[in-house]
Amino acid sequence: MKTISSLLLTLLALSSFVFVSCNTKTQTKDEPSEWISLFSENDLDDWTVKITGYEVNDNYANTFRMEDGIMKVRYDEGYDTFDNRFGHIFYKDTFSHYILRLEYRFVGEQCPGAPGWAYRNSGIMFHGQSPESMTVDQDFPASIEYQLLGSDSTRMQVTGSVCTPGTNIVINGELILDHCIQSSSESFMDDQWVTAEVEVRGNKVIRHIINGVTVMEYSEPQLDDRETYYDKLVALNNGTHMLSSGTISLQSEGHPCDFRNVEIKVLEE
Repeated sequence: MKTISSLLLTLLALSSFVFVSCNTKTQTKDEPSEWISLFSENDLDDWTVKITGYEVNDNYANTFRMEDGIMKVRYDEGYDTFDNRFGHIFYKDTFSHYILRLEYRFVGEQCPGAPGWAYRNSGIMFHGQSPESMTVDQDFPASIEYQLLGSDSTRMQVTGSVCTPGTNIVINGELILDHCIQSSSESFMDDQWVTAEVEVRGNKVIRHIINGVTVMEYSEPQLDDRETYYDKLVALNNGTHMLSSGTISLQSEGHPCDFRNVEIKVLEE
């Protein structure tokens, strides 16, 4: 039989172990979460489609499809002409402070009838409105766009720029009213995979990163009062024009493209 002293020593040792174990698992305020994949292997159950001219979740002509862990944007099942059917596919949750990372590439030929500016052109939309709040004929959600561009022997384009459908941003203390601002990225040829990251810290700093290199930085994303839906969007945004959170979506703009390894790391606010 153990003595009382030995039992006390055993209990003290166990309590010390539990304290140390719990303490080592404590997450500090500035420590980010783990990477979370936003794709399942073979379906788009966590995503909502909105294509210009169609109701929410009408994935016209199987535009967005999931195959072997790759989200493919295609126009081979019913697009005789593109006809301004701009599409976006929205993840189910909204986010505020995070890093989003994905790989993308452009493949094949542009859909007939797609605009010239959309050649090897897609994007990551964030701090966006919900697909349900868009009108049937609305081309783009009010959002900030991390522009994704590709190059080939006919056209050289830098990637990782910013565009602002229904919004504005601030760069070096100046409110920018231009629709697109070019990044400092290099160009990427043909069908090679490129890694794009965006670091979003609410209404503060936003950084665009291409293959590990920061190519653009800005702040204070906000709704543009020149836009038709401004008052409606301010009301939906808790009465403020400043954007601190919102939806994330990927684009269909007329050129076939692929997305893979789409994942997010949530940051502490």
